[in-house]
Amino acid sequence: MLRVNDLNIYYGNIHAIKGIDFEVKEGEIVCLIGANGAGKTSTLQSISGLIPIKSGTVFFEDREITKVKPNEITIMGIAQVPEGRRVFTDLSVLDNLKLGSFAVKNPKESDEEILRTIYERFPVLEERKDQRAGTLSGGEQQMLAMGRAMMSRPKLILLDEPSMGLSPLFVDKIFDVIKTFKEIGVTVLLVEQNANLALQISDRAYVLETGKIVKSGSARELANDPSIKAAYLGA
Repeated sequence: MLRVNDLNIYYGNIHAIKGIDFEVKEGEIVCLIGANGAGKTSTLQSISGLIPIKSGTVFFEDREITKVKPNEITIMGIAQVPEGRRVFTDLSVLDNLKLGSFAVKNPKESDEEILRTIYERFPVLEERKDQRAGTLSGGEQQMLAMGRAMMSRPKLILLDEPSMGLSPLFVDKIFDVIKTFKEIGVTVLLVEQNANLALQISDRAYVLETGKIVKSGSARELANDPSIKAAYLGA
């Protein structure tokens, strides 16, 4: 579904992403793990068209999207849930959700049908649909950001640090929902600093260090790799 070839990203003279290659197959949950500053968020933002790519190519469903505009990438079926949620705090929960479907053309399912799917996974959003998004807790805002992404009917969701700043209870809820995305035909590329959690729910994983992919394999293989355990799993 997604193929990244020889991706290079610069910030001024800083070579942030250094020729990485990876792929995500339809129906998979694939995670990128690594320390702060490894380049995980930059990788996601380049796929979404939010930051320029110096060189390399990105293909989505065999179509090159390297220079496609972000709104067009969304229409094609890629949605990003950004780090820090980025909900519209002065708008209601329902209005935030509806904004997620703004760019959808000729949807197969109505907004009401998609909302029902979202409310089944996040009942609190239905309970608080008329409440201002800024009054929600951090965990509830993360649910809202994920629900807003689902409203665009994505084929692929890019999740950037969904557990950041959340209580353990909300983290468990969020990751339980991520595991169900396969059931509704959504593929996931997950960036997550909590490597333990990411590897538990993923099919495959890539390890990013200072802009380079240094290891890859099945999530189970990496979870049992002594060097990964020492560096990222606290073992």
